[in-house]
Amino acid sequence: MKTSPFFHDLRSAYQAEIDDLTQDSEGKDVLRKRLAQKRSEIGFLVKMMELAPEMVAVVFHQGFRFARSATLEQVVAAGGDHLPTWESLCSSVTLEPWAEALAKTVLAEPGGDRFMVMAAALEYLQQARFSGAQDGDEADASGEEDDAESLEHDDGYDALSADDAVDPHNSRSREEASANWLADVGFERKD
Repeated sequence: MKTSPFFHDLRSAYQAEIDDLTQDSEGKDVLRKRLAQKRSEIGFLVKMMELAPEMVAVVFHQGFRFARSATLEQVVAAGGDHLPTWESLCSSVTLEPWAEALAKTVLAEPGGDRFMVMAAALEYLQQARFSGAQDGDEADASGEEDDAESLEHDDGYDALSADDAVDPHNSRSREEASANWLADVGFERKD
């Protein structure tokens, strides 16, 4: 899957936000509780949509169902300046019933339409990551490898299974995911 630099960077920030919400200081899984709290604060959070979309998009975590992956793959390949309208995605994306009220609040705000497209794309990338889809050094349709100027990025997360990535008791997986994320944002590996 080709991912534009815009969505590659935003996906990293989105994943970091989910990781931050996942565990408390004692290592307990508190993601559901923290997401419920954030969802109750949507009226305040919408004011942050433009400055920190990843912090607001997490309220829609697991709130989308995707009927047509090809449409979403076109969205994530596009840059932030070339996003379709939310209405044009409605045939490809369905909101979970609990997310519909949140979407109404967001869509009532200036920039809400654009934000909903970004939130859906981020969640699509999140789900693709755990379903085994990978973006990276894949051959294109003609069988040739993409050149160095390609918009694709390999984040190395495909080395983890979905169970490893979400199991809060599997410290090796968490450490590996943390090392991958730190490397993505420019830090050198400790290895």
